[in-house]
Amino acid sequence: MELEESAEADYMKGVKHLCECEVKRVPTKYILPVPDRTQAEPDLLELPIVDISDLHPGSAGRERALSSLADACRKYGLFQVVNHGLPGEVLRSMIEVSRSFFKLPLKERERFMSSEVLSPVRYGTSFNQTMDGVFCWRDFLKLTSHPLPEVLSLWPASPPDLREVAVSYARETRNLFLDLMAAIMETLGVEDAKMMEKFREGSQLMVLNFFPPCPQPELTLGMPPHSDYGFLTVLLQDGVNGLQMQHQGRWATVNAAAGSLLVNVGDHLEIFSNGKYKSVLHRVFVNATSPRVSVASLHSLSPAAVVSPSPQLVTASEPRRYMDTGFAAFLHHLSSRGTTAKSFLESRKLAH
Repeated sequence: MELEESAEADYMKGVKHLCECEVKRVPTKYILPVPDRTQAEPDLLELPIVDISDLHPGSAGRERALSSLADACRKYGLFQVVNHGLPGEVLRSMIEVSRSFFKLPLKERERFMSSEVLSPVRYGTSFNQTMDGVFCWRDFLKLTSHPLPEVLSLWPASPPDLREVAVSYARETRNLFLDLMAAIMETLGVEDAKMMEKFREGSQLMVLNFFPPCPQPELTLGMPPHSDYGFLTVLLQDGVNGLQMQHQGRWATVNAAAGSLLVNVGDHLEIFSNGKYKSVLHRVFVNATSPRVSVASLHSLSPAAVVSPSPQLVTASEPRRYMDTGFAAFLHHLSSRGTTAKSFLESRKLAH
């Protein structure tokens, strides 16, 4: 079935729906301008590895691990963590339950469809379906994950094990985030107990991503170039390559070790570190044969909080580089211009 002439509402049902309709070519709505497409197969990039077990107090390798973490945040903005403490069964179950959700009939999935950014549970498509002139080849389920007692009853009840599995994964990744932020604060030389408490009380959003096989993958992307909004994002992948990052001015495909989790620096950490650590520009490509699933756990302060450069990192020689920012400023930017590349972060920079 060809959907080239389909109404806008048809595209809002997502790329999974297009695949179920046996679309044979990419509709115009998903075709990127030539300069925005992947022009060549980027090289594989081996990311820095941070051994979480070495970050524990008393570990003989702790200083080395802290140095590796600082270098990764400063030079890459994206790294892989091993010995992270998340059981293999938890990781496998999270991938499987994500696959199961996207296999549900459209009638069940679309119950959660919404273009409302603040909806605690939201099924959608593309990157920002209310603003994107060109859609991308992705469907997603967003689950607000903290505080859990306030949102769990709103999560999908199908598949039957989704809530149990996702709760377990959300708690594990939250603990990992807190451990990493404590270590990152140490690498920055910042002592701020109140900030650590804000992290403990902060926001967590899990995004289950599904990228179906694409009949013409060279014409589109699974996600366009962007940076993440919060402090850190923890990413679980299913083993199918798709993530690319910009490194030293060139795009590279991320090659992650089996069993590792990827962690990337977000805009809020760049602001808090006063530019010492950089958020990473990344995108997702798709392929013609293999579906891909990933789960991103995004962590930041509460939506009502304001993020500023740490006063301990602002000096006469290192002046403040970013203005205060909060969720309201991000929503205004998103609704007025959309967010591409690192456009939101650029809008928060101070001129010197």
